[in-house]
Amino acid sequence: MKRSETRLIRGIALFKLFKAAVLIIVGLGALRLIHVDIATVLAHWVRRFGVDPGGRYVDHLLQRATTLTPNTIRGIGVGSFIYAGLFLTEGIGLWLLKRWAEWFTIIMTSSLLPIELYEIHRHPTEFKVLLLVFNVAVVAFLFYQLRHEPTL
Repeated sequence: MKRSETRLIRGIALFKLFKAAVLIIVGLGALRLIHVDIATVLAHWVRRFGVDPGGRYVDHLLQRATTLTPNTIRGIGVGSFIYAGLFLTEGIGLWLLKRWAEWFTIIMTSSLLPIELYEIHRHPTEFKVLLLVFNVAVVAFLFYQLRHEPTL
């Protein structure tokens, strides 16, 4: 494997590990909020960051937060940990340049592409399109890599 290909695979691995870390933080945060008034906590953070609480998106977020039940919050936390585990598996496997990790990443990333397309169709944003392009590029690169790298 060429040095540039190794660096690219390790870059993908670092991105997967970063996403795992973010999801672990989200999961821990969600579990800490199970028996807390979420609207109050969010209002505190809105004030702390100096965001306009009457803004369209912030107000919508605060409204939705008041409807969250402890079971919903627990589900968010557990779901975050499950996805973090999958991203950790991908990231560690890719960092170690394991062939199975390339296949695993192709399958996992490809399985989410229809959801990304639906989200772009529903509410198109530049970020969503950029994310879709990035994920398609990752899948294409890894698939190309697997097809052209000799098996051991």
